[in-house]
Amino acid sequence: MAPAAPCALAVGPPILSSVPVSDFTDSGIERLHRVLARHVDGGAVPGLVALVERGGRTEVVCLGERSIGGPPVTRDTIFRISSMSKPITAVAALMLVEECVLRLDDPVDDLLPELADRRVLARLDAPLYDTVPAERSITVRDLLTSTMGFGQVMADPADVPVVAAANERAIGMGPPDPGATPAPDEWLRRLGELPLMFQPGRRWAYHVPMEVLGVLIARAAGMPLSRFLAERVFGPLGMADTGFSVPAGSLDRFVTSYRPDPETGALSVYDPVDGAWSRPPAFESGGGGLVSTADDLLAFGRMLRAGGDPLLSRATVAAMTTDQLTPAQKEVVAWVPWNGAGWGFGVGVAVERVGIDANPGRFGWDGGMGTSFSCDPGEDLVGTLLTQAMWTSPTAHNVASDFWTATYAALV
Repeated sequence: MAPAAPCALAVGPPILSSVPVSDFTDSGIERLHRVLARHVDGGAVPGLVALVERGGRTEVVCLGERSIGGPPVTRDTIFRISSMSKPITAVAALMLVEECVLRLDDPVDDLLPELADRRVLARLDAPLYDTVPAERSITVRDLLTSTMGFGQVMADPADVPVVAAANERAIGMGPPDPGATPAPDEWLRRLGELPLMFQPGRRWAYHVPMEVLGVLIARAAGMPLSRFLAERVFGPLGMADTGFSVPAGSLDRFVTSYRPDPETGALSVYDPVDGAWSRPPAFESGGGGLVSTADDLLAFGRMLRAGGDPLLSRATVAAMTTDQLTPAQKEVVAWVPWNGAGWGFGVGVAVERVGIDANPGRFGWDGGMGTSFSCDPGEDLVGTLLTQAMWTSPTAHNVASDFWTATYAALV
């Protein structure tokens, strides 16, 4: 692996400004650069782009390579953002709520008849036939809060029949895999064959509700999810490099995705540049399918930091970024380390100060393919970290933890 190199900027200011600015300390930004360089030089990630903005000052760090042995990472390098797609999908759904096309507490049965008249497992590890009737229908709110009653479970499929059945149907119980996921109507039909894991509204369960939300948006809007996002979200915000695949003319800016060995950390290719994201997918995954760049995500973060303008009202963003879960709803299958955090509408929210980078009110989400995004309105801060090495546990890699620690340590 080549040694870490300074950022080659496509656009924007240099890494270190020569003009003193009161938003970050210059020594703190220098330390941020050194901390991130250790992870690249040590081989934990082949390359990265880190961007932080506070007030009028934007700082960017670009290190390493797009692929091992390949060209250097630049500011406009394109990354798979996986679950960082969720806040974007939530914004799209909330736009339809503001327009009264969708209503938070309305059942989704009319638009998603495949999910009407649900049965619910008597217990999570029960056989698929051991069910009881659902106490109520799934609502739009259940999708936004990930409480529809079905989601990813970190369990051995041999012990949990519904997980094995979901895997057989390619419902999406593992890392994003656009090449293996069926088209939306077929995907939803397969999901509808399975009982729910929990009663609707009873508990938080990850990922699948946001996938369902993407299908709901497409049906409510009468167009594919990709078109709705392009016309209503990405276009107005100038997010020119965000979508469900990378056009042929931009593949020279795309990264290879790597999967680390959980024991040794050795990297193996998960998806090459010309792999699954080099062509439009059959299923446009609102829960984990997008690619993007640091500057596109900065535009999205600026919108949220500004209270939603021009996409949403301030009241809607306030609801989106408020913890919507009760303590009982957080009693999931014990793999999510809530640790002072909650879940709003499609986004994680800090509710307690449990560290120097955990201001109450901070919100964002990580992507399991190696990315992290957050806004902190109280500090006027937007930041994102993009790497191409997948996390190996529900807790983000040390590179993400160190990025946020060093960012907050750099605040004036």
